Amino acid sequence: MGGGGREAAVYLYPGDMSDYRPPLRDIKFVLEHIADLEGVSDLPGFEHVEAEDVYDALDEAGRFFSEVIAPTNTIGDTQGIQRNDDGSVTVPTELAAAYQQFVESGWGAIKGDMEYGGHGFPSVMSTAVQEMLTEANMAFSLCPMLTSSAVEALEAHGSDELKAVYLEKLITGEWTGTMALTEPEAGSDVGALRAKAWPEDDGTWRVQGTKIFITWGEHEMAENIIHLVLARAPEAPPGTKGISLFLIPKFLVNPDGSLGERNDVECVGVEHKLGIHASPTAVMAYGEQRGAVAYLVGEVNAGMRCMFTMMNDARLHVGLEGLGLAERAYQLALAYAKERRQGRAIGAPKGEASPIIEHPDVRRMLLTMKANIEAMRALLLDTSAAGDLRHHGADAEARLQGSNRMALLTPVAKAWATDLGVELTSLGVQIHGGMGFVEETGAAQHWRDSRIAPIYEGTNGIQAIDLVMRKLPMAEGAVVSAYLDEMQATADSLRSSGNGLAEIGESLAAGVAGLRETTDWLMAASDPNDGLAGAAPYLRQFGVVAGGYYLARQAAVAGELLNENGDDPWLQAKIDTARFYAAQILPQAVGCAPAVTAGSGQLFAIDSDMLG
Repeated sequence: MGGGGREAAVYLYPGDMSDYRPPLRDIKFVLEHIADLEGVSDLPGFEHVEAEDVYDALDEAGRFFSEVIAPTNTIGDTQGIQRNDDGSVTVPTELAAAYQQFVESGWGAIKGDMEYGGHGFPSVMSTAVQEMLTEANMAFSLCPMLTSSAVEALEAHGSDELKAVYLEKLITGEWTGTMALTEPEAGSDVGALRAKAWPEDDGTWRVQGTKIFITWGEHEMAENIIHLVLARAPEAPPGTKGISLFLIPKFLVNPDGSLGERNDVECVGVEHKLGIHASPTAVMAYGEQRGAVAYLVGEVNAGMRCMFTMMNDARLHVGLEGLGLAERAYQLALAYAKERRQGRAIGAPKGEASPIIEHPDVRRMLLTMKANIEAMRALLLDTSAAGDLRHHGADAEARLQGSNRMALLTPVAKAWATDLGVELTSLGVQIHGGMGFVEETGAAQHWRDSRIAPIYEGTNGIQAIDLVMRKLPMAEGAVVSAYLDEMQATADSLRSSGNGLAEIGESLAAGVAGLRETTDWLMAASDPNDGLAGAAPYLRQFGVVAGGYYLARQAAVAGELLNENGDDPWLQAKIDTARFYAAQILPQAVGCAPAVTAGSGQLFAIDSDMLG
């Protein structure tokens, strides 16, 4: 244990920890060369979209988030939120002011239906914008993220009457949305929920029940909050088959669109959390007095299907939280590593301390962060582009292809990216050394904020189960097989390219071969417990190999552009980053295989009473 005292302040990050530089060049590179923005823009429904307009808008979004949203990040973390005696919740004034600018600037309406005031841009563009918003302030970003997911659910399942009343205000962000699933006895096991609903003679419903962990469940940044709540109708069958989805507004809406009386909805508490302090995580009581006025979304007992529309959208955005916080932590760690002097690097002048970025271990940590971040970004944007194809493909076959690809990749995008978010923000703390453990540097906040993401929207263990038990068997394995073939084709192309990228291709080929073997093993396993036992290491293996695939593709493009345009250090760094990943990260995928195929016996060999 070392001392510190007053001298410790010397080693604080010399810049403003609210500094944020949007990674625009990398985002645009991935949009162009991995997510095929130009091809997405040609899909039916996007006739008004030009790729150059998207890039210009991203520039403006980056400016807005860095100048308006990023400065609120530390403020929100240190000040937090306050629940008042009347049940209202107050957020820092700086966040409320930033939210109004966010709404006025239209950033929440990017992918919204133009019929209801949206801009009608592809989801892949919205995902890129959401990444930058998350990097600027994750706690803040959760509010428009859940609003966007509520819009998805209403667009897909809401009646024309509900759409007419609620969609426009939600799309613009003037009203915000929540997703109210969890109850004290019903977390991941949603089917155990107890909230009840009953119909009224006027066509409305009433709902009564308590929900916990409701993100942005109460606040005063917007004039109304629209809760999407799961509850049981009378005589509903047990479990998930008996769940219905209801829309419950904080304030009822009059026929002319104005706000009416307060609904029977109350925030009865807020959680005190490890991170995301600026995001009110509320305990919400619906209908304690007379039953909250509610409106059925979709059909009775079809609530889970409706809610999964919302959750699948949210899961991709939660994956962005892992990416966004890793990017922000990387920027902070990189700036610190360039400024902090400690020890003498090999070959440095005697008697002179070197910046720690000159030490190999710090370089390894920084490159680990950089390579994984660029791999995550490509996976997330590719998954989002598949969603655009799913909804806007020119024919049924194209839409099915997009749907299958998005279904396969979503659990990986959510779980692998959020696991990495925790690991990489922790590396950011490590690069700061002892000062990373001091709140004033800002490094600790990124790690604290990241820790919720592997839990959000279905824990990462549930994502792994979904991947193995539901997604691998799609089309009798043809969907995952096609993706493996796609990765193999890239590996083969690089192995025979003769342009110095063969080593990346060799590493990727080994990774794909190993992933194909574990995929086949899981699909052939006769005991479901064996598949469940191998699910988490398999998802990790899948993510690591997919990351190598996307970096390999980027290296190939960078090599072509260098051949055409000559020297460009940024493009050369793309190739070198892929080489680092191929040599030092991708081989880890092979190490996952024994855990995938070990079966469940070892997990249950020790009696639960003997575990401690």
